[in-house]
Amino acid sequence: MTALKTILYFSIFKYPLTKAEIYKFSNASSEKAINTEIDILLKKGIIFKIEDFFMCENNRSLLTRRLKGNEMAKKVMPKAFKVSKLIAKFPYVESVCLSGSLSKGYYDSNGDIDFFIITKPGRLWISRTLLILYKKIFLLNSRKYFCINYFISSDYLHIPEQNRFTATEMVTLIPVYGKKAFTSFMQENTWPYEYFPNFPSFDTSIINETKKSWLSVFIEKIFNTPIGNAVDSFLRKITLKKWHLKFSDLESEDFKIAMKSTKHVSKHHPQNFQRKVIDRLNEDYDKLKQLHNLELLQDYA
Repeated sequence: MTALKTILYFSIFKYPLTKAEIYKFSNASSEKAINTEIDILLKKGIIFKIEDFFMCENNRSLLTRRLKGNEMAKKVMPKAFKVSKLIAKFPYVESVCLSGSLSKGYYDSNGDIDFFIITKPGRLWISRTLLILYKKIFLLNSRKYFCINYFISSDYLHIPEQNRFTATEMVTLIPVYGKKAFTSFMQENTWPYEYFPNFPSFDTSIINETKKSWLSVFIEKIFNTPIGNAVDSFLRKITLKKWHLKFSDLESEDFKIAMKSTKHVSKHHPQNFQRKVIDRLNEDYDKLKQLHNLELLQDYA
């Protein structure tokens, strides 16, 4: 039931899918196998079709919402590329990718533009702090077009949280700047294609490069010294201390995943959306078992 799992997953985000999309986000052996499964699911009334889209409830407003969001994503994409270029010019930034809903072609009035950033080794927290200061000072702390919530350093590119949620986020990344670092990142993380072997590989030829500003070069020169090691470590410690106080309601294990703060990784996901999505998905599996006697293998966060 690989098609059903895919439809259920995107239904959490109220996002109907086409047959082609279902196939891409599945591990089906062929498009024919997906078509056969979809026909069975439709006949049993487990899924519904409106125009060329499939969903878990017979609700046209979901399709209207998706199509409107697709159009808004197209309009905001130039802004996202412009901000990506700005981020790429900051000290120690090696690669910038669009992530979140925009990377999947959706955007609405309540959304923001998410970025996944790869930094140089040993300077992740300096780079992150400079970007956060820019957001607070020049953008009045608005995250609308500047949501920088995931950083990793180029000497530690492996993503350990291997599940459907993370795999989906990774294969849908839109790399904008930093071909070398992003290519290394994907070479280090081939496991998402075990979930989605039918998803097309990245076209790295379209990834841009940009020159650092004179100010970035100057800042890097200052911190490419032993003092830079101490400053980076200090910034990590004070940020982590602040997060422990601010998000004290998070369980210890959830904090380690949602607010991971190591020398090589900085995540700022206080809602622990990954856990919520996987839990919701498993709840939907249980409902299907009760309603239609379908046994679906549980997913894990």
